[in-house]
Amino acid sequence: MLRKSLFKLVLGIGLLTYMVVSAYANNPSATAEFINTSGQTLGTANVEQGPHGVLVRLHLEGLADEAGFHAIHIHTHGDCSDPGEGFMASGGHLNPDGMEHGLMRPSGPDAGDFPNIYVDENGNVNAELFTNYASLDGSVGARMLDDTGAAFVIHANPDDHYTQPIGGAGPRIACGEVHATSEIR
Repeated sequence: MLRKSLFKLVLGIGLLTYMVVSAYANNPSATAEFINTSGQTLGTANVEQGPHGVLVRLHLEGLADEAGFHAIHIHTHGDCSDPGEGFMASGGHLNPDGMEHGLMRPSGPDAGDFPNIYVDENGNVNAELFTNYASLDGSVGARMLDDTGAAFVIHANPDDHYTQPIGGAGPRIACGEVHATSEIR
């Protein structure tokens, strides 16, 4: 009897482990290669969708000349084809619900809002960001990878998380088009 119960327990744990590993392996994922306004490659963002939103891991070099905070947002069009014009082709913030901009606004945030990222004294960024206001497939919050795609846009200044429409973040200095690396439904 004890042997049979132990077998069932081990079998159950094994099945549960398989289900968790399988679910993790099938998470929607994407990547973005960032360029600056001169068209030079700066690095990448790796995006993984989880059950409550998306995790973004940034690895960038040479983003800025001085250390400090910079705004980063999700934009509505996966188009960074106009670096000389400041990446205006990426559109505005991902905001299908018409929320006000700003993580600290009572009537916000919009789905494209993130906390600021920090650029070190060498111009590098290594950061993890998470949002539950957006997902690659739209199962949580706004859908990033719709017909027009999405882009991550980094600004010259930090976001104050209040001021409309972009928190005083200033000009766009880098852009990365988000491309799926797994099947997105």
